[in-house]
Parts: sequence; C-alpha cells; structure tokens
Amino acid sequence: MKRTQFFLALFLPIVMLSVTAAAKSTPKTTVELKDAQGKSVGKAVLWSKSGKEPGVLMKLDLLDLPPGEHALHFHGKAQCDPPDFKSAGPHFNPDGKKHGLMNPEGHHAGDMHNFTVKADGHAKLKVLNKDVTLGDDSHSLFSNGGTALVIHAKADDLKTDPAGNAGDRIACGVIVK
Repeated sequence: MKRTQFFLALFLPIVMLSVTAAAKSTPKTTVELKDAQGKSVGKAVLWSKSGKEPGVLMKLDLLDLPPGEHALHFHGKAQCDPPDFKSAGPHFNPDGKKHGLMNPEGHHAGDMHNFTVKADGHAKLKVLNKDVTLGDDSHSLFSNGGTALVIHAKADDLKTDPAGNAGDRIACGVIVK
C-alpha cells in the first residue's frame, strides 16, 4: 500500500500538470489565402499570445507569390471577392487612427511590417500583432463578423495614410470564428 501511495504522490502532480497545460492551450484559427484567380497561395495560422507581449501570433506559409517585398494587413471586413479584394474594406482600425507603423499620429491595428517573398515564390514567416486579439472585444479579429488578411503587391511605406502606397491586393483570406 505504501508503494502505491508513493507512486501516486510522485506521478499524480506530473499528470495533473500535463492535463492543466493541455487545458490552457490556445485554439488556433487557420486562414486560407487565395489569389485573384481563386488559387490557394498558402495559409496563415493565428492564435492568441499572452504574457509580456500579448496579441495575436500568426505563422504564414505562402507559395506562388511574386518575389520581392510585400505589405501584409488585417482588413475590416470578412470578405475576399476577387479579382481586387476591395470587398475586404479598409485596414482594421477600431481606434480610428492614421495609417503606418511609423506615423506619429498612430497606426491602424491591422498594420504590420512588410515581408519578403523569395525568388521561388515562397515565404515562411511568423508575425506578432500586439494591437489585435482573438477575443470578444473591439480589437478582436472576429468582431463585426470577422476580418480579412490581405497581401499587397508592393511594400508598405509604413507612414502614408490611408494604405501606405502598398499597391493592389493580390491575395486575401477571411478570418472568422
């Protein structure tokens, strides 16, 4: 009997810790990005991040995109009607700020840094956006029926309002619960 109690005392906390850690895992949202012809150009996986730098972490695995630097933004509507994806609306901006991470008047919650597509059309990256959530608040990417993730043809200049001269919208994916 003592041996059983010893093993329970030793291993039960480890099992409980594993169960607790699994219960706290964050649900992930997968977004498929499509080009103007409706062809998949990859996916993004989003999940909430807590701790010192809370926000939304996003892992992107992209293919068949034009090489070079591109802008990446969250847009305000959960619509991606080809060929121009203008149905996604303007950048996600719950605070009514100006555009651009370098704009002294603030920036849209949906503004993010540029990324580079390699010569073979592929890009893999991880992005943290500290200005959005996946919760139930006004900064949630699920608010007002959802949002969209948009890739632009050019780099964002990070300061010009309203969209940073980032050019056409070349890929789009809807973000909904």
